Amino acid sequence: MGFYEAMEKDGIGVVKTQVGDKYVLEKMKKEGLNLGGEQSGHIIFLGDATTGDGIVTALKLISVMRDTGKPISELKKVMYRFPQVLLNIPVKDKSKLDDSQKVWNEVKEKEKNLSGHGRILVRSSGTEQLVRVMVESKSEEEANTVASDLAAVVENELS
Repeated sequence: MGFYEAMEKDGIGVVKTQVGDKYVLEKMKKEGLNLGGEQSGHIIFLGDATTGDGIVTALKLISVMRDTGKPISELKKVMYRFPQVLLNIPVKDKSKLDDSQKVWNEVKEKEKNLSGHGRILVRSSGTEQLVRVMVESKSEEEANTVASDLAAVVENELS
C-alpha cells in the first residue's frame, strides 16, 4: 500500500499482475514496460535483463544515490511501509479456494471495512498444500485481526 500511495503521489502508474515473475515479465513485454517487480524483491529492469537480478538492482540503486547525492536512508522516505501480516493456513484441498463463496464473501466484507487504507491477498500456494492470507493496513493491530479472521474462515471451509 505504501508503494501504491507513493507512486500515485508522484503521478506514476502501476500495473498489477498475478503473483510470479513470469506474469510480471509477460505483462511488461505486452505493455511495453521496462521496470517491474514483486514484493519478494524480484525486480526486473527489462532493458538490462529478463529476470530479477539483485546485482543489477543494487547497481541501479547506487546510481540513483550517486545522481541525487542522497543516502539510502533519505531515499527510502519517499514511502511509508504499511504493517503487513502473512499467514499460511494448511488445508486439505487448496484447489477448492476458487469456488469457496464463504471465503470470498468474507474477503469482500473485510476489504470494504478497510475502505482504501489496506489490502488483502488470499491465494493458494503454488508449491504447498497451503492458502496464504496477506493483510496490509495502516494499523498493525487491524492487519492482525483481519488476517486472523480470514484465516479462520479459510480453515473452516477448506480443512
